[in-house]
Amino acid sequence: MTVIDLRSDTVTKPSTAMRRAIAEAVVGDDVLDGDPTTRRLEQRVAELLGKEDALFFPSGTQANQTGIALQTRPGTELILEANAHLVHYELAGVAALSGAQIRPVATPDGLLTGELVRAALRPASPHVPRATAVAVENTHNAAGGKVMPPDVMAGIATVATQAGLALHLDGARLWNAAAATGVPLTRLAAGAGTVMVSFSKGLGCPAGSCLAFRAADRALAWEVRKRLGGGMRQSGILAAAALYALDHHLARLEEDHEHAKLFAERLSDCPAVRPSEPQTNIVMIDLVREHDTADAVLPKLAQAGVLLVPFGPRRLRAVTHLDVGRADVERAASVVRRVLG
Repeated sequence: MTVIDLRSDTVTKPSTAMRRAIAEAVVGDDVLDGDPTTRRLEQRVAELLGKEDALFFPSGTQANQTGIALQTRPGTELILEANAHLVHYELAGVAALSGAQIRPVATPDGLLTGELVRAALRPASPHVPRATAVAVENTHNAAGGKVMPPDVMAGIATVATQAGLALHLDGARLWNAAAATGVPLTRLAAGAGTVMVSFSKGLGCPAGSCLAFRAADRALAWEVRKRLGGGMRQSGILAAAALYALDHHLARLEEDHEHAKLFAERLSDCPAVRPSEPQTNIVMIDLVREHDTADAVLPKLAQAGVLLVPFGPRRLRAVTHLDVGRADVERAASVVRRVLG
């Protein structure tokens, strides 16, 4: 039995062609005098995002934390949507590494807005912390891959500018947002001083992310990355995979979105679950029956050949990706229906 792994779009394996690109990469010591393939990738990402420069990182978390370090100051606040990745899944890095306090903003759907940011700003006082930055997430993982439309991003950028706040964009799946909306990456990233994008999720690379920023920030970004242990030697091996993915995997993301919609449709009339309506490649599955819990259901699904992850006591998450085809999605939905009866 072939296992269908829908735990995340990070579980993909490099394709034969991507492995070939990795093997043939021209490399150098990126810490000493630069890696030519890594430089190519950084320049391309900066152009795609409409920024002046970019820096390659081993992980999205490290790139995010470097962006926050560039945009905040110790003892100040970072305004975030309450269920953002930076709040829950980066081990309190904002506090531990940048000395900033997260100011979470609750939303009904994961969508932060300019109005909500304005409402979260504290009146000037010597007794309360002041905010120095806002961070947004597009697409929003915990909200089921929800897309932040460009007009909403523009509203946040306007409020941030008016309040003198920096703006960071956690765009780990920004590629998916662009594919879902048809909006250019430059517009989705407009207004953000720092932007993180990941290659190891929807684009199917084994590792790697980039942080884009103003050219004047490169030296400090390099310094922070070095301090966090992110300086890599022949990093062109990983950068080559990312360049290959931008050439060959970026345009096919719509397939993942269609597969996610198909998976949700196949479960829509199953009385045991309530699937979300996916905008991109993530489907949240709520367990309806009182006796069904994530801990009880997941092992049964795994035994039947479908891997999902828990996203709460009674919620599961499924993520489609390039290693899962239409037939796999059809079979996965059938297994969920059979196992849950």
